[in-house]
Formats: sequence, C-alpha cells, structure tokens
Amino acid sequence: MSQDPGNTPIGERASRPRLTVGERKQLIEARDLALCESRQHLQLAERILDASQEGIVITDAETRIEFVNPAFTRLTGYRLEEVVGRTPRVLSSGRQDAAFYQGMWQALQADGYWRGEIWNRRKDGQLYLEQLTITAITDDQGVTRRYVGLFTDITQLRENEKRVRQLAYYDALTGLPNRRLLEDRLELAIRHAHRQDQRLAVIFIDLDHFKRVNDTLGHAVGDELLLRVAERLHHRLREDDTLARLGGDEFLVLLPELDGPDEVTRVARRLIEAVSEPFELGGREFRVGCSLGISLYPDDGATPEDLVRNADAAMHRAKQQGRNTYRLYQAEMHVQHHQQLALETALRNTVESGVGLEMHYQPLVEHDGGGLHSAEALLRWTHPEFGVVPPSEFIPLAERSGLIVPLGDWVLARVCRQLADWRRAGLSPVPVAINLAAQQFMQPGLVEGVRTQLAAHDLPGHLLGFELTESTLMERGEQALETLEGLGAISGHVAIDDFGTGYSSLSYLHELPVSILKIDRSFIQGLGETRRSGAIVAGVGGMARELGLSVVAEGVETEAQRLALARFDIDLIQGYLTGHPVDAAGFERRWLRRKTP
Repeated sequence: MSQDPGNTPIGERASRPRLTVGERKQLIEARDLALCESRQHLQLAERILDASQEGIVITDAETRIEFVNPAFTRLTGYRLEEVVGRTPRVLSSGRQDAAFYQGMWQALQADGYWRGEIWNRRKDGQLYLEQLTITAITDDQGVTRRYVGLFTDITQLRENEKRVRQLAYYDALTGLPNRRLLEDRLELAIRHAHRQDQRLAVIFIDLDHFKRVNDTLGHAVGDELLLRVAERLHHRLREDDTLARLGGDEFLVLLPELDGPDEVTRVARRLIEAVSEPFELGGREFRVGCSLGISLYPDDGATPEDLVRNADAAMHRAKQQGRNTYRLYQAEMHVQHHQQLALETALRNTVESGVGLEMHYQPLVEHDGGGLHSAEALLRWTHPEFGVVPPSEFIPLAERSGLIVPLGDWVLARVCRQLADWRRAGLSPVPVAINLAAQQFMQPGLVEGVRTQLAAHDLPGHLLGFELTESTLMERGEQALETLEGLGAISGHVAIDDFGTGYSSLSYLHELPVSILKIDRSFIQGLGETRRSGAIVAGVGGMARELGLSVVAEGVETEAQRLALARFDIDLIQGYLTGHPVDAAGFERRWLRRKTP
C-alpha cells in the first residue's frame, strides 16, 4: 500500500478531519487560557501560603522539609534555607517522650491525620506551645508522598486561660484557694472521709478589729497584713490541709483525716497564737487577734454548705464570748441561727410598716439645780410573737442585716413629728438628740435628709441633736469631719457618746466640730470604787472645759454617784436617778407640763 509523504496511510488520513486555521487558533487560545489560569491559581496559592498567619511546613515522605511559609519563619525564627532537607526534629523541645511521637505516627498511618498540642523550641531557644495539624498527602494509588503541617502559637492563649482559672479558683491578693475551690476540695474530702469512716474539720477564721487597721493605716497596710496573716496560718498547717481566703478578713481551713476533736482544738490554738504575735508594718508594731469557729464531719454536717455555715456560727459565738478564742459548733447554735433569721424577718417587716416601733425619751438634767436641759430619743420595739425586744438585740441585728439606715430614717422622721406636735400643743420642747449608727452617719445624703425633715415639720434646727459613738467618729477620719460640720451647722448639738471607751487620739478631739462629751456609764458606776474611774472623769471634765465642751455623766443611778460627781466639772446628768426613758405622753406629763422648780 502506497503511503503519502508523511508516511500516513491514505485511508487513515482520509478518515481524520483536517483542522481549519480558525480551529487551530481556538485550540491554541484555549490552551493558553488554561495555562494562564493555572499560573493564576499557582500565584494565588503562593499568596495564600505567604499571607497565612499559620505556620506551614511541607515535607517529603521521609519527613525531610521541602517548603516553609513566612509565618513559619516568623514563629520559629528559622528561614527556609536553614531547614530545607532537615526534619521537623530541628524544633524539638525534648518535652514530649518517644511514646508521644509514636502515637502521633500511628494516627497518621491509620487515619492520614493528626491534631494536637505540642511543645517546640524556637531558633533562639525559647519554648512555645503550638496547636499542630499534620495531614498525609497521597497519590492516586494511596501512597503517601508528602506531609503538610499547619500550626499556630497558642502559648499566650494558654497563659490567659491559666490566669482566668487562677482568678476563678484563687484569691487575687494572697494566692490562696478561694471559696469556689475550697468547696470543691471540701466535697472531695467529705467523700473520702465517708469511704474511710474518718472525720474532718472546718475552721472559720475572722480577724478581730481588722477594719480599724484599714481605717487608721490605710488599705495598703491592710492588704499587707492579710498577706502576713496568710503566711503565718499556712506555716502552722500540715501539707494536706487547705487554707482558703473567703474574702475580706475571713479565712477557712480544711483539716482532713482527723482522729478527733482534740486534734483540731490543738490546731486552733496554734493558729490563734500565730496571729496574736506582733506585726510590724509601715514602721509600726501592732497586734491583731482572731476568732475561730470549728465544725466537724460528720457530727456537725454532711455537706460543704452545712459545715461552713456551722463553723461560721461557731465563730460568731467566739466573738460574742470575748474574741481571740475558738468555739466548737453546738446544736443549739443552729436553733439560735434560725431564731435570728426569724427575728430579722420580723424586724424587716416592722421597719416597713412601723407597727411595733415607739420612741421613748430620757431627760438630761442640769447638774446644778436639776432643771430639764434636753432629752435623748431611744427606740423601743414590741413584737406580737417575740414580745419586748431589747435594743441590745435588735440594734446589732439591724446593723448586720442592713436595716439600720431605714430604721434610722424612721427615728428621724418620728422625732421631728413629735417635736412639731409638742410645739402645736403650745409646749416648749427641749432639744432632743437622736443616735446615729455608723452606717447611717456615712450616708451621703444624711445632712440634706435632716434639713428636709426639719423643713417638712417647720422646726428650728436647734431642737434636734445628734449622738455618735467615739469609734464611729475616729474610724471615719476626714470623711466624718465634713458630715459633722454639716450637722453642727444645722443644730449646734453634736455629742460623742460613750466617751472614754474608744481608741481616739485626744489631740484629734479639738478638730472635731462637737459640742458635748458623754462620759460612759462604766466610769460613773465606778466612782468611789476605783481611783481610775475618778481620774478619768476628772480628766475628761477638765479637758472638756478647756475645749469649751459640755460634759454629760451617763448612767447615774444612785444618790451616792450624784454626790460623787459634785467635785468634777460636770454639766449634765442622765440616768435612772433623774428619769427613766418614757414614751412621749409620759415625757410630756413629767417634764414639759410641770412647773419649773
């Protein structure tokens, strides 16, 4: 068979269609377009690799590095020419053992994929934690030809998570476990004690008079004191014990695996001794005490909540019975706690309604002559279920429960209304002093509230006086001065009550805008019995005279006490000898409607 010059059989050449010039041009253009798109795709892929914030490393099947992107260099410090041909072991930190890598490669071989966290080391030797993903790249026959690793530095992320956990479970100031972590540990300890038939103890610790440190020396010194206390407590405990800070000046100790109550009381005594030792802070040496309450598992509770609550109740019993001591929880404390809750609920309802509250008034008479000078307003509470509740019970309860401010507002309004009623009746009322609790005294709107009540009842300011305890004034410092000046400008009658029982500086007294000192009844009752009481009364009287202040002797109950006061600089007398507190009607009959002697 003859062939054409191209050696193609004539039959075959005849069967293949001849491409026209236009068709050939289209094919060439399509090829060129495909090549252009391919180059564009490659360029896009390169740009993506270059722009990626994740480090990317590509190796061959033998894990020899072929390519790394700029993020790899930025994260590790290694350039491509420094690692090409080497394995990723160049980044090894030594923190992962052989078993770790064995598990990694088993997963790659089985699944073609591995993801996890791994510690590596940068070129400069710095360790970092990375989130790494390795993928095996296979050909059409399923044979692995390359590995691609993508990683990000998560060191800072894990540090942030660690800080969050630290804040969630540890006290920011002392670094001790907080209430949340303590409750977790206590729950585990209870389970262990139950399985092993063992006891454990919870000790609730509250510093005595810590607030005075903050108010007198500042919060920075107070924080330093808390750190020192935490260190001392920690050094007196066993390795397996837990010391936690609940907040403020409250700490809690968990003692697992106890033999009996004697063991926990020995620990309690050690803790009290540790805290009682002198502290030297800010160039000053001082002491603080602590009150401890103890509850035992399973005797005093079976849950963390029960044990902490009962230890808290025992701690309050320790404070009530002298402070700087410890008390074991007793079942009657539970009953007392429920009684206190019931009493608080009753007081809250009473404050809202005013039903059961009544003001009594006790006269202050002139030492020379016995004439009525002024009166002190005293709150009384009678409840249908609890009967007559003494102020020594409901006033501290009101302070603890936050009811003292609305209760004080009620007293202010009631006294102003009573003074207005007496004036409308044609009587000439004397100034009446009301007691201001610390929380009420620190209310920003106190002075304005007093002005509002006086205006609402059309009363002159001199008919209203105010009494504050010595400790309230001393603990508030500069903030107290502004409020005192406002009250003094309204009435001119501001008294320091229970003077002589606080810790004030006498040099500071002349700066306070007060007009009256009331000597505490304990010194008056000691007249004739101890020389110290007489010396204090004489000292206060003489000092007040020099400062231009009036002096009131509180708690005068006998004629002998009244006669003993004759040799001192005393202006006014208050006590059962000259007049018991009586209701408004009784005070009106006894004092406002009688003829002047």
